[in-house]
Amino acid sequence: MDEKLETKLVARRSIYSGRIVHLDVDRVVEPSGQEVEREVIRHGGAAVLLAVTNEGQVLFVRQYRYASGELMLEVPAGIIEPGESPDETARRELVEETGYYPNHLEKLTEFFPSPGILTELMHLFLATDLDERVASPDEDENLELVKLPINDALALQAGKDLRDAKTIIALSYLRNLSVFASSRKP
Repeated sequence: MDEKLETKLVARRSIYSGRIVHLDVDRVVEPSGQEVEREVIRHGGAAVLLAVTNEGQVLFVRQYRYASGELMLEVPAGIIEPGESPDETARRELVEETGYYPNHLEKLTEFFPSPGILTELMHLFLATDLDERVASPDEDENLELVKLPINDALALQAGKDLRDAKTIIALSYLRNLSVFASSRKP
């Protein structure tokens, strides 16, 4: 990174430390020389799954999200546990949330869902060659498995049918994956 663009940390004050996130207030010196405070939510990251069955169906979960106050249709995802790699998380979470195990897992990309305040890095995987297992969601998860044919999944509209950023990003990748191009109707 260009030194002229770097921000220098002066002090860090921990405000909250929870099970999933930690909130810090960092005192930093901006490249301009101005000293400011930045609120930072620290998060260990997550694995996100674009899972496609052998029959050409995309796996989603529908769940109520307390923070947004909405019932959301989302691709499966989960928090990376300490000592766990993103691909280990991806395999574990897909089974837990959907009851499918991916025999093939391909990393598509990484992205920050909200880099202005959040350190969370999401790892997006394509999961294929799926075997059925038994779903085992966490106690506090109330999930409904939704399977949609690829064309129906691609017809979902951002901002209308989908309001979850990771799902919108995952489906944008599905649109561009040549392996599924033959599944699409003209």
